[in-house]
Amino acid sequence: MNYARQTPRTLHEEHLASITVLGRIEQVLLRPPARGALADALLEELRPLIRQIEQDVNRHFTFEETELFTRMSEAGERDIAGLLAEEHEAIRAVAEDLLPLLHRAIERTLDGEGWDSLRRDALELVERQVSHIQKEQMALLPMLDDLLDEETDGRLALAYASA
Repeated sequence: MNYARQTPRTLHEEHLASITVLGRIEQVLLRPPARGALADALLEELRPLIRQIEQDVNRHFTFEETELFTRMSEAGERDIAGLLAEEHEAIRAVAEDLLPLLHRAIERTLDGEGWDSLRRDALELVERQVSHIQKEQMALLPMLDDLLDEETDGRLALAYASA
């Protein structure tokens, strides 16, 4: 998609990167498990997922909530802004449960029950986040081209890049 403003372009690029990480982890988790141990392929995919959760999710969500959803609400799009914010909270809750499991998996200290929880929570995160990204791609990002003037867009893009 082509966006006139820098802010939606940046968010779009992050969405694409997130979908790539989420898709890869989903593919690995849906494969039959390796005998008695986690397949090396899954361990390789856990680090990008950890990075996405620790760095990108909170930064991305906080920026949208503080800078964009407020503008949407002021422009009369309170319902969609509220829905997106609620989805952020649901994603954060899943990520909060998942993150310690991911770290334990990397450290190879996760037991069988832990792996079951990791798989369930990771697949839930994938489902919630992909659905959320699709909504933002269809509603939020196109709206930003109209909501943001050039000066505000430049200021927001700079602030986001430095966050």
